[in-house]
Amino acid sequence: MSKYFLIAGEASGDLHAAELIKQIQLHDPEAQIAGLGGDRMEASGCRLYRHIRHMAFMGFAAVISHWRDVQDNFRIAKEALLNEKPDVLILIDYPSFNLRMAAFCKQHLPQTKIIYYIPPKVWAWKRRRVHQIARLCDEVLGIFPFEPAFYAQYGYNCRYVGNPTAEELARLHQPILADKPMIAILPGSRPSEITNCLPRMLEAARRFSDYQIVVCAAPNIEDNLYTSYLRANETLTRDTYGAVQQASAAVVNSGTATLETALLGCPQVAVYHLACSKLIGLIRWAQPLLFSIPYFTLVNIIAGKEVIEECVANTFTTENVAAELSRLLSDEAYKKEMLASYEHLVQLLGSQPASVTAAEIITSKR
Repeated sequence: MSKYFLIAGEASGDLHAAELIKQIQLHDPEAQIAGLGGDRMEASGCRLYRHIRHMAFMGFAAVISHWRDVQDNFRIAKEALLNEKPDVLILIDYPSFNLRMAAFCKQHLPQTKIIYYIPPKVWAWKRRRVHQIARLCDEVLGIFPFEPAFYAQYGYNCRYVGNPTAEELARLHQPILADKPMIAILPGSRPSEITNCLPRMLEAARRFSDYQIVVCAAPNIEDNLYTSYLRANETLTRDTYGAVQQASAAVVNSGTATLETALLGCPQVAVYHLACSKLIGLIRWAQPLLFSIPYFTLVNIIAGKEVIEECVANTFTTENVAAELSRLLSDEAYKKEMLASYEHLVQLLGSQPASVTAAEIITSKR
């Protein structure tokens, strides 16, 4: 009987971890699974020690304001690991927390195998973390096809197991089309993202009165955080994939959601709020000095070119978002070119089922 301990700190990690758990159980029917995560992990059979509602903090200010929660999370995770003594520790993204837990496990549970499934995006920034990851982890299972080559530059191994987002979206059924054309708004999965981005996203979409506005809610966020911004004729949904499939265009907060939107074939404009954006208005000029890649969104990073418009920091204005929405809704040639780039993106990611491949590797380590 083998024990597996998973740590996911955000909604997307909870989703991917839940699919992985199902596959682990198929490969190892007697598996005992515990960890830190969300509702999906729990529904898949994971015994939770801590829920992601107490973990999804982003940015310095959010971490400071929830300092007690952050410290509780570390304490609970350490106590849980010592209690469970798992055969395998599986880390899902969430690097600032998970790398500390990997170091703790390495020191106190040296027999436990440590596997990073969905490793941090060290190819984008904080490249020095690649050495830490390689030192602490027995396996690194990447979800982007360029990651093995990146790790190889430093003399380390990383296996590409497929992309879990592509795998999950491939299971979707076609939705019933709405009577009125739609604009989908995906404002992020953290409260700070929603409060900083949603008002401008809505203001831009409201300029297109012929379209129904549908705001897509994250699983771990209460309705009232969204509804306080919505007008009577605007809709809140938790069927994000269904809404995006039906939408004529989408305004998407940069992150995994941009990749999901692309794989669902919906034209989009990406946005990203940065504090003190007026002071960092030269971020595009400074980007080569600050980041290792020329783009902010996964769609553009994977494609290696600008497929979707990125409205970031001082360029994230109502005017800019509305202008790009207008182009997406009216310029057929522009939209056709974007959709063709989406198809190329699908080919780059391949059809390898990430959760199946990762589970095979993970269960072989027990």
